[in-house]
Amino acid sequence: MRVLARQIDGLELPAVEKISESQKQDPFQILISTLLSARTQDATTLAASTRLFAKASTPAAIAKLRVSQIEKLIYPVSFYRNKAVFVRDTARMIVDRFGGRVPSTLEELITLPGVGRKTANLVMILAFKSRDNICVDIHVHRIANRLGWVQTRTPEETEQALYKTLDRQWWPIVNLYLVTWGQNMCRPVYPRCGDCAIVTACRRVDVTRVGKSAFARASARQGVKRI
Repeated sequence: MRVLARQIDGLELPAVEKISESQKQDPFQILISTLLSARTQDATTLAASTRLFAKASTPAAIAKLRVSQIEKLIYPVSFYRNKAVFVRDTARMIVDRFGGRVPSTLEELITLPGVGRKTANLVMILAFKSRDNICVDIHVHRIANRLGWVQTRTPEETEQALYKTLDRQWWPIVNLYLVTWGQNMCRPVYPRCGDCAIVTACRRVDVTRVGKSAFARASARQGVKRI
C-alpha cells in the first residue's frame, strides 16, 4: 500500500474524489455523484454531476425537479432513467425523513433509494471522515482477488474479507488506491504487469494475458528492437 501511495501520485483521480475535493466534502453531492458513477466512466460521471449541481445542488432543490429534467441533466450515464428516479426520490427522502441533511450512518444511508453498501461506505469515508469503513467497488474486488488478498465471489464478500485481512489504517483509503491503480495500471483486460511496481507481491490470480509495458510500446512506436 505504501508503494501504491507513491505510484498513484500524479495519476488521474476517480471522479467522486475530484467532486469531493471541489465541493468541500459536501455529503449530498458526494452521495449523488457516487450514485451516478455506477457502471459509468469517470469523465461521464464528472460531467453529469457538474450539470446537475449547476441546476440544483441541494436536496430541496433536486426534490423539486421533474424526473425528465434530471434525465436530461445526467445523460449519458449508464441507466440514466433509473438513476434519475433514484436521485429525485433520494433527495425527497432526505428532505422528508432526515430534515434535509444526509444521514451519517451506514444503516440509514442504505435505506435511501438506489444506495447500496458501496455508495454508503464511500459517503461515510469521504463526507464523514469515517475510518471504520471499506468501500469495495468492482476495481477493489478484482484487484484484491488478483493480488491474492482475498478469495471471494462478490464485492460484498470482498468487503467483509478485507475487514479481516487488511490492516485497519488502510481501510478508508484502499478504495482510492486500488481504483486509481485499476484505472491506470491493473486493468480488467491486459493489465500492465510489466510496468507494475507491486508485481513481485502479486499472485496474478486469473491473469492469462498482459498488456505491453511502456518500454515495449515506446519501442514499437520507434521501431526499436528490445535486446
